Amino acid sequence: MYRILVINPGSTSTKIAVFEENKIIVSEEVTHSTEELDKYNRLMDQIELRKSEIVEFIEKYGYKMTDFDAIAARGGVLPPLESGTYKVNEEMVDYLKDKTKIEHASNLAAVIGWELANNEIPVFITDPVSVDEFIPESRISGIPEIERKSLFHALNMKSVARKAANELKKNYEECNFIIVHLGGGISIGAQRKGKMIDVNNANDEGPFSPERTGELPVGDLVKIAFSKKYDKRELKKRYIGKGGLVAYLGTNDLRVAMKKAEHDDYAKKVVEAMAYQISKEIGGMAAVLKGDVDAIIITGGMARNEIFIDMIKQRVSKIALIMLYPGSFEMEALAEGALRILKSEEKAKEWEM
Repeated sequence: MYRILVINPGSTSTKIAVFEENKIIVSEEVTHSTEELDKYNRLMDQIELRKSEIVEFIEKYGYKMTDFDAIAARGGVLPPLESGTYKVNEEMVDYLKDKTKIEHASNLAAVIGWELANNEIPVFITDPVSVDEFIPESRISGIPEIERKSLFHALNMKSVARKAANELKKNYEECNFIIVHLGGGISIGAQRKGKMIDVNNANDEGPFSPERTGELPVGDLVKIAFSKKYDKRELKKRYIGKGGLVAYLGTNDLRVAMKKAEHDDYAKKVVEAMAYQISKEIGGMAAVLKGDVDAIIITGGMARNEIFIDMIKQRVSKIALIMLYPGSFEMEALAEGALRILKSEEKAKEWEM
């Protein structure tokens, strides 16, 4: 029986779990206050804080590092790479610490895992956000200086695709899925034969979400950018963090927005517009797959809201079977990725620049 330590740092919390095979044994989410994190100038300065909390968790439940067969860490923002499970090496750790262009909490996981393992047990990452399986035509943006990028909720989306294939009693690599991740950001992708051949970048494209604007009219955005009303940092915050439901309704919680919509026509229109834009993106991905769709898979936190999901179903149910996997399966997906390697069901990929 294989025992795996799973590490998943977020912006204000660290999720930690122990799995035996694919069964979760113990888990905790350690939260970090804004005041606590504001002490650190750089994200990587948080390593010792986060690592000490993981050590406390391990000791609290009576484990030591030698009790684990592997560490499964959330993948950070690496250069574009194939889907799969990668063995963490010194080169990857160096890149995440000092070279990655995007500062994101997920960058901490492999670094902390590497330090905890101390070369005694393997450390793996599975399907980081920079998984890139685009077909050539997906990269064309409309202006040569800008190429569309594959950045999406790969870990959870790939995980639910495997679950759906299993439920349909089909091989994962044989299925065509439209996968919809509904969270603070929204990723909607066309996965053909196990490869995500197109997906909206949740920061820049697609529907608006609880806290992001999604795709914007370019001409009007240029006017705002040159209006001198905002500096670069402020403007970026307006479309990532303070856009979407936050901008319209002052909340990033769909439950609150839905409650407002019960008695407020404006709130109702905004919520319906988000469902409309999500549905429109799903329709676009059906075109990418030429109408050959085994299922539309909907996952993420907002998938728990039945009324909102019904708004989407009304528009897209004729395209294909709809399969719901509410919530996020990141911890499970990380453990399963490592387990496939430990059981020799897959071979770990080697990462190099």
